[in-house]
Amino acid sequence: MTTRPQPALAARDIHKAYGKHQVLRGADLTVEPGQLVAVVGENGSGKSTLLKAIAGTLSVDSGEVRLGGELGYCPQDPVLNLNLTVDQHLQYFAAAHKLDSLDRAGELVSLLGYEKYRGTAAGELSGGTRQKLNLTLALLHDPDVLLLDEPYQGFDWETYLRFWDLVDQLHERDKAVVVITHLVFEQERFDVLADLVEGRLTPRATAVKEHSNAGV
Repeated sequence: MTTRPQPALAARDIHKAYGKHQVLRGADLTVEPGQLVAVVGENGSGKSTLLKAIAGTLSVDSGEVRLGGELGYCPQDPVLNLNLTVDQHLQYFAAAHKLDSLDRAGELVSLLGYEKYRGTAAGELSGGTRQKLNLTLALLHDPDVLLLDEPYQGFDWETYLRFWDLVDQLHERDKAVVVITHLVFEQERFDVLADLVEGRLTPRATAVKEHSNAGV
């Protein structure tokens, strides 16, 4: 008898209110290793709240989150020190994750195409380049589960395509990726699409990738 692998991410019955405003009303999300899931919702629907709850940066009123591996979180608003250069950010985060080298950082910077800014302070970067750095820092320690909140905002078309090349590489390595967005342009890229409406996640009726077996 074979046992089913544990999910990379299992969030169950997540509730969160701000005062009398109930944002999440029992949201459930399950992501298997190697799956790419989009959580779609209007502005103010609670998408970022859900991701913060899963990442553990926001306490919830009730519910449970279980992770099957190490987590990487890329928030919508980059958390950067504007006085530090790109390289200084990479060095700081590498030290925080106890990484022996910056090889992975160099690969990510090259893939996202901003090598020439490594000596530039974050405060002098464009919004799109700050977002590239934000994404790089989330991926630096090679997490098993990656949470991306509006990850390609500010990207030009070339960088947008580079982003998806990176996601494809993660998919091939069985990484679980959750993308928060208010609008999905290329639905076929995702294994699962789930709409966050009135505090609950509902999978869309149309399956996206044929190999999908995720549950929501």
